[in-house]
Amino acid sequence: MAKEETKMEKIVSLCKRRGFVFQGSEIYGGFAGTYDFGPYGVALRKNVVDAWTNAMKEHDNMALLDSSIFTAPKVWEASGHVSGFSDPLVVCKECHSKQRADHLLETIGISADEKMTEERINKIFDAHRDKLKCPICDKKNFSSVSAKNLLATASLGMFEEGDQQVYLRGETAQGIFINYKNILNIGMYSVPFGIAQVGKAFRNEISPRQFLFRKREFEQMEMQYFVHPKDAHIIYEQWKDERMKYYETLGLKKDKLRWKQHENLVFYAKDAWDIQYEFPFGWEELEGIHYRGDYDLSQHQKFSGVDLSAYDEDTKEHFIPHVVETSVGVDRTILMLLVDAYDEDEMNGEKRIVLRFSPNMAPVKVAVFPLLKNKPVLVEKAREIYMMLKKEFPGVVFDDNGNIGKRYRRQDEIGTPFCVTVDFETIEKGEGVTVRDRDSGKQERVSIEKLSDLLKNKIN
Repeated sequence: MAKEETKMEKIVSLCKRRGFVFQGSEIYGGFAGTYDFGPYGVALRKNVVDAWTNAMKEHDNMALLDSSIFTAPKVWEASGHVSGFSDPLVVCKECHSKQRADHLLETIGISADEKMTEERINKIFDAHRDKLKCPICDKKNFSSVSAKNLLATASLGMFEEGDQQVYLRGETAQGIFINYKNILNIGMYSVPFGIAQVGKAFRNEISPRQFLFRKREFEQMEMQYFVHPKDAHIIYEQWKDERMKYYETLGLKKDKLRWKQHENLVFYAKDAWDIQYEFPFGWEELEGIHYRGDYDLSQHQKFSGVDLSAYDEDTKEHFIPHVVETSVGVDRTILMLLVDAYDEDEMNGEKRIVLRFSPNMAPVKVAVFPLLKNKPVLVEKAREIYMMLKKEFPGVVFDDNGNIGKRYRRQDEIGTPFCVTVDFETIEKGEGVTVRDRDSGKQERVSIEKLSDLLKNKIN
């Protein structure tokens, strides 16, 4: 296995070399906190989103939504983001770099987070100033802590000086809350029911870090489940159980996942647990499962003046539903899959890098080769098989670049679980093709007629 202290660097290098992820605006020196997905990153992202969406669609009472990135500014006032959504900023007085106070405190084992008040985190920071070093210049000379709002601003619709400030959405959840009554009024859903969506969110992060883990522009997969208050705790525990089991379907190492309860709850939360993954830089949040109470709908009812209550047919009473939330980042899931899959070993006397994705998550499922690229009869047959498999299922590529050994190494680094090779026995003896397994390197010969079924069984 790769050494943990260098693993992230190796993954970042692999992602650029093999077309998973590129630095945003790279030819202009890069733009912090932004990344562009290349061909295999796009394919991996699609698998992540599809897996999550399909898990949500297993529930009959689950509605899908795609809400607008821009919303009325009052949405963010009602949600509390304008007044209480901030990061604790400190500035190094020596090199003038900007740092998050809670991240600096974490380096010496002190627990603090953005949910604390500015006054509270200043007290903690001041108590440990003599131990805190700037990660840039290694000096111990910081400013006081100040709360900096995370909402990213925009000029959309602002034409005069007095126009109200506009924001890019800081989370996708608010788009769900302001559409909850629209979904309820369709007549196909009733409490308890969920609304799920995948979409971009934006945060004015002080110190984006750890590659895809903390970005300024990122993508969320969020689900808000609307329940009667009396059922909230039971349903909350059910969702916690379901979401942890979900990660088994992605083929992850179980010992890399754990639960972590929030010590400092945000003001609206009744309970909050995170599913954490052990990244090379430590245990960090992958997904949050939170019991939000009725805060969100109550606030939007108050600020909008629209009745957001539901009706209980049994008690003949109106009530504001409570909300159970599951929220996970697309980008963090992709990073987790890359970290979990990354490996280095030796095969046939050669060292290699391999991404051991579960076949259902691999961006490329099957690569089809002609043994030699300068033999038209082999190329023609390989292309015929490639087109046949491409119609059967997604994630099939044709590769004739370089010798067969180089193609295997390339596909290993992409994480392709199976390589199909057309050789002279395919043409001259009609003895089918060889199917190579990524992890073991073993090859088996199979007839072309049985190839599709064999691959489907292996992938599923």
